[in-house]
Amino acid sequence: MAFATTAQLPKNSLRRKSNLGKRIMRNWQLYLFILPALVYFIVFHYVPMYGVQIAFKDFVAKKGIMGSPWVGFEHFATFFHMEDVNSWATFVEALKEFFLSTSWTVILNTLLLAGYTLLAGFPIPVILALLLNEVKSVPYKKLVQNVTYAPNFISMVVMVGMINLFFANTGIVNSILGLIGVPPTNFLMNAGAFRHLYVWTGVWQSTGWSSIIYFAALSSVDPQLHEAATIDGASRLQRLIHINIPTILPTMAIMLIMQVGTIMNVGFEKIYLMQNASNIGVSEVIATYVYKLGIQQAQVSFSAAIGLFNNVVNLILLLIVNKVSKKVSDTGLW
Repeated sequence: MAFATTAQLPKNSLRRKSNLGKRIMRNWQLYLFILPALVYFIVFHYVPMYGVQIAFKDFVAKKGIMGSPWVGFEHFATFFHMEDVNSWATFVEALKEFFLSTSWTVILNTLLLAGYTLLAGFPIPVILALLLNEVKSVPYKKLVQNVTYAPNFISMVVMVGMINLFFANTGIVNSILGLIGVPPTNFLMNAGAFRHLYVWTGVWQSTGWSSIIYFAALSSVDPQLHEAATIDGASRLQRLIHINIPTILPTMAIMLIMQVGTIMNVGFEKIYLMQNASNIGVSEVIATYVYKLGIQQAQVSFSAAIGLFNNVVNLILLLIVNKVSKKVSDTGLW
């Protein structure tokens, strides 16, 4: 096989390499500035990918990653109950078994919690930013912003402690309900209340902070557009719909893509801290399931396979939503 020499390379390719080298030398301060971030991603995000092969091995700590025996897709087959599939009949039986298994339960719980969080949590910061942008009183606007930003700085442990304090059988919520004759309900032991508690307390905690990026986008609106619309007789609502919302639509698209791209990564800490024997059927998600298998039961390879499946689903959703967004609004991450 003949290999191309430098003389045989296209002139345009050589010119591009030369120009790149000149740009780097000319702007070396900027490249030096981004070097720490580049090193961070290489060390903490790319180098650890070496360990992904554990998902395809029967990991034995004594033998190490390279010395552990290779098992291929055995762990994935076990998770989806497809170990003994060799015909259409066995595939149907395995599928039925999967939909009755813990594997399907944790996937379904993850999707329901993630979907509920996205539907409830995505539009509210946008609405808050749009409404506050219409407020003329600067002191009142700053007060509302500070009040809505503050919950973001509460640690997750303290947050769950507050949930226990408010929604326990003798908590503040039940005390208030008792004043109007409603019998007490132990929300923390009620499986039906778990998703609502998880999602809406998360919305309360993150709404103010999430709205910052939309405030930044709204600040770029040209005041002359509003002046011209006002002269033409447009109401405040019409200006909001036809000027403000189109301005932040690209930002909304990017934020939606990023949230969908992590839709399977439902927060581990909060769910684990809120989990109990009564709500385990609806609160067991992939993150907590992987933790229990990998750390508590030392099934490292099996838990790594489930985690890899989770991340692959995230990647596929990210690519699909980004593609759709590019087609519909000509806005995407790349």
